[in-house]
Amino acid sequence: MDTKAPTPRAVLVGIQTPEVDDIAHAGSLEELGRLVKTLGYDVVGSVSQRRDGTGAAAVLGSGKLAELAAMTGGTGEIASMAVRPKSKARQRFEDAGDAPSAPQPVEDTAPRPDFVIVDHELSPSQIRNLERATGAQVLDRTGVIVEIFHRHANTREAKLQVEMARLKYVAPRLRESSGGGGRQQGPGAGESTLDLDRRKIRDRLAELKEQLEAVQRDSDNRRSARRDQLRVALVGYTNAGKSSLMRALTGSEVLVQDKLFATLDTTVRVLQPETRPRVLVSDTVGFIKQLPHDLVASFRSTLAEALEASLLLYVVDASDPTCEAQLEVSRSVLREIGADAVPSRLILNKVDRMDAAGRAALSERYPDAIRLSAHSAEDVSGLRQSIIDFFEASMVEDVLVLPYARQALIGEVYESARVLSEDYDETGRVLRVRGLPGAIQRLRRSLAGA
Repeated sequence: MDTKAPTPRAVLVGIQTPEVDDIAHAGSLEELGRLVKTLGYDVVGSVSQRRDGTGAAAVLGSGKLAELAAMTGGTGEIASMAVRPKSKARQRFEDAGDAPSAPQPVEDTAPRPDFVIVDHELSPSQIRNLERATGAQVLDRTGVIVEIFHRHANTREAKLQVEMARLKYVAPRLRESSGGGGRQQGPGAGESTLDLDRRKIRDRLAELKEQLEAVQRDSDNRRSARRDQLRVALVGYTNAGKSSLMRALTGSEVLVQDKLFATLDTTVRVLQPETRPRVLVSDTVGFIKQLPHDLVASFRSTLAEALEASLLLYVVDASDPTCEAQLEVSRSVLREIGADAVPSRLILNKVDRMDAAGRAALSERYPDAIRLSAHSAEDVSGLRQSIIDFFEASMVEDVLVLPYARQALIGEVYESARVLSEDYDETGRVLRVRGLPGAIQRLRRSLAGA
């Protein structure tokens, strides 16, 4: 006997405002559907409407609200939560058991959607109004993204970051239970249940902030140790193929899935085949349209990998019709943390999914971009050479002398620079090296200190 719980069903709701064209609106709704599928829900329908804004009490107009309610089994009306007063006669009828029975509706055996997912950020009152009208649980786009981040966080740092963002999202949306907000007895006397819940959230946020600061100090120390190394950060829209490219460049077994936000934690690996000095490649968390500000703030430490990189590779899914808008989202988020000043290259990924005309249009639109498929060994090899050439342009040659008594430092030299030749004289080993000026200066200080 199959005891597996049924998959939750969801209806998508989109509002097309005057500043949004048809392609962008359709792409946003399709993206919301992929987010919902990432949560494990089945999308069974959608409702869309053109409106001047999203500020209406129930977001939709009355006609579309009735259409949505017909799908979910709701009334389509924003009923008041206040209890209707009863007349004395009505009360006597009910007490005597003589109240007239209402006609019983014909049972509809078709499964109804469990969720209504709206492609915009909603206020707490809008969520309540939609739930009353539809009889289904309502989530907005921000709520879906926060829930996905919550499920996919693996490391301690990511879990702390996501829990903070989740609590900040939940706090203003708390409501009194249907049983009423009675006053508490004992500690906290005089507080309603709602007040108590909000205070617990504030206390928990303070605790999480303290824990996160301790974890981030460790992360800062690790990044500091890599400061003089060659560092490349893959950045871009979620599901643009960053993890696939990371795997191809480094040979690492990072998670690759056709899902939005499949990975949240920053991964750092060495470029393969390994170079001297070696190049570190990091895969950062993906971006998305309307990424909640609290998540950007929470993941500021993770995004610091991009801020401190020597080179940013903006990875874009070139086969997506909204790729230009996705690129602007990535640039906007990185601009927010000050990483727009880092040297960068544009990577147009997934060109194998495009026809010749599409690729030609891309070449004209982005003549300096690197066009590739992460699944093509030849393309990945070309990208690897481009990365090496970028760093080679900044390197200088110099001569270092390693005293015979300090030969243990030879590993540090080979780690930080490329040794072009070795010779020996009466003072020690003479090394002609090539590397970044900062790395060579650090080596000189290290040898002088020895």
